[in-house]
Amino acid sequence: VQLQASGGGLVQVGGSLRLSCAASGSTFSRGGMAWFRQAPGKEREFVAASRYGDTTTRYAEFVKGRFTFSRDNAKNTAYLQMNSLKPEDTVQYYCAGAVNRPILSALRERTSYNYWGQGTLVTVSS
Repeated sequence: VQLQASGGGLVQVGGSLRLSCAASGSTFSRGGMAWFRQAPGKEREFVAASRYGDTTTRYAEFVKGRFTFSRDNAKNTAYLQMNSLKPEDTVQYYCAGAVNRPILSALRERTSYNYWGQGTLVTVSS
């Protein structure tokens, strides 16, 4: 099973980027997919997630209104549209997949996800 994240890069403050996470070798359509991020020396933190059967996506407070998570189950791909980027969004972003549907209370936990992508770096310049 592989998760391939892409789409990171350099963008100016207020700009936009769209990250993609393509899954191969397994499907997460009945489980869940998520985005996390990690700054050097800090814990990996939850950004957004969607799980099978839910009509709403969960977001971290610091990205609400700016980031949008979407999934294309036919392509086994998840996306993270990031708008109004800030310098503090400059970190490595990781996608994650859960084969089994996470329980709601654990959706934001790293341990709910079986597979991780390699990360893609977003740099926001001021």
